[in-house]
Amino acid sequence: MSPAEKASRKKSATGSFCAWDGDTLVLNILGTPNAKQDAIGKPKGHQLRISAAAAPVAGRATDHMVRFLAKEFGVTSNDIEVVFGRYDINKQMRIKSPKSLPAVISKHLSKQE
Repeated sequence: MSPAEKASRKKSATGSFCAWDGDTLVLNILGTPNAKQDAIGKPKGHQLRISAAAAPVAGRATDHMVRFLAKEFGVTSNDIEVVFGRYDINKQMRIKSPKSLPAVISKHLSKQE
């Protein structure tokens, strides 16, 4: 496990599926590949459910999810880093300077303040 993964796993232990690290949003995700449509769902424990309408072959579902999330957050795909979980349903992503926040995330973050 890389130092970045160790540090990220410590952040995920804070009890929240999302947190700010400076101007970067850190998201813990429970992915669902092969979904009927792309969607951001409800939190489940310390993860946010996100569905991707792509097959889980060679990381394609994760790549598809990154492109979907880039549109949702108003950033480019290059602004999203997959910290861990590229080939797994359990993932962590870091989104640099998101321009917009989906309702479930903005609602959650406003409760934390």
